[in-house]
Amino acid sequence: MVVFMNWFIFSLMTVVSWGLYGIFLHSGQVAMKDQANGLFKAFLFVGLAYFLTAVLAPLGMLATRKAAWTFPTAGMGWSLLAGIVGAVGAFCVLLAFGAKGTPGVVMSIVFAGAPIVNAVVAMYLSPPEGGLGAVRWQFYLGIILAATGGCLVTFFKPPPARPHAPAPQVAAAVKSAQPQ
Repeated sequence: MVVFMNWFIFSLMTVVSWGLYGIFLHSGQVAMKDQANGLFKAFLFVGLAYFLTAVLAPLGMLATRKAAWTFPTAGMGWSLLAGIVGAVGAFCVLLAFGAKGTPGVVMSIVFAGAPIVNAVVAMYLSPPEGGLGAVRWQFYLGIILAATGGCLVTFFKPPPARPHAPAPQVAAAVKSAQPQ
């Protein structure tokens, strides 16, 4: 079935995965119940997940496809650099959470800003034919709208729900379980 899926479906799957990333990462950090080191503990498990997903899965795919085990230096270098900037980005997301950033704000800034960085760097590495003057105005408008959208989502996010008291029977059970 994977063979019949096109690039757009995979792109949407990435949108969903990365859209959930910040929320799940923050939840993991909070669930570590360690104010000082929870973000580092959460990132440790992100690394484990990357190992399981990004090392074992491709090794299995390469083995089942009987791929040649040659790796050109340029391919290794760019791929390693991609992994480093990805890991640094993930770590910086956690640092932002540790500095009291919330997933809704942090990830809105990340996901509005990342396409802008991508577009600028892609144009630098592979300039458009005819130079920057050949770029249509809609492209520049898109960059402005992406930045504006990130700002609007950040500044006008809905307020978080107020914490509610635990149900009376839960509060009583917790109180009775505490040593006297």
